[in-house]
Amino acid sequence: MTAASTIPEKAAAAEPQRCPWAGSDPLYLRYHDEEWGVPKTEDRDFFEKMILEGFQSGLSWITILRKREAFRDAFAGFDPAKIAKYGDSDVSNLLNNSGIVRHRGKIEAAIANAHAYLKLRETQSLAAYLWDFVDGTAIQNRFSSSSEIPAQTPLSQTISKELKRLGFRFIGPTTAYSMMQACGLVNDHLTSCHRHDAVAALATSFGQKTSRGKSNATEPKRAR
Repeated sequence: MTAASTIPEKAAAAEPQRCPWAGSDPLYLRYHDEEWGVPKTEDRDFFEKMILEGFQSGLSWITILRKREAFRDAFAGFDPAKIAKYGDSDVSNLLNNSGIVRHRGKIEAAIANAHAYLKLRETQSLAAYLWDFVDGTAIQNRFSSSSEIPAQTPLSQTISKELKRLGFRFIGPTTAYSMMQACGLVNDHLTSCHRHDAVAALATSFGQKTSRGKSNATEPKRAR
């Protein structure tokens, strides 16, 4: 035995602490560490998230995440202008596509949402529209337990109502809140999670203001 062989191997670096929902699936871990809660500014990001959250309704997010590339291929990279042109034959093809969630109502809602997006885009971008609900300021929650995180809030109820008024479908209050969390309108990483402060810092660099203590996440935006 050589002297070198008697030196203990360096202990592997400890895994950073994460929100419990991230689990251990590598795909989920990457999504948690690299995407969830990062402030989005592009319409395509918001539109994709809105559509995927609609398809996720009643299912687990990891199911959608595993099918995301197939969804992107099936829905033309989530290009609203292309999706808006989908007709009956396209719907039939999607219903036969085993790579996605084959649900007629959700497929038709995605097409309707493309039309609603294009109508909104005549006057305002989707990203600007959604950021306006939080007055351009990312909400910084400081939850210490998953049990504190709401499934929906009065604000997400308002956003859902307004989006439906514009013609968007499959965007209930819970789906709206999930979109807010994923796209960085609200930071719901637990304070013990290594991504909480990192996401808060990204919000600051993005041009958002951070706040201390509990946020005003449950306060509905003033009427338009």
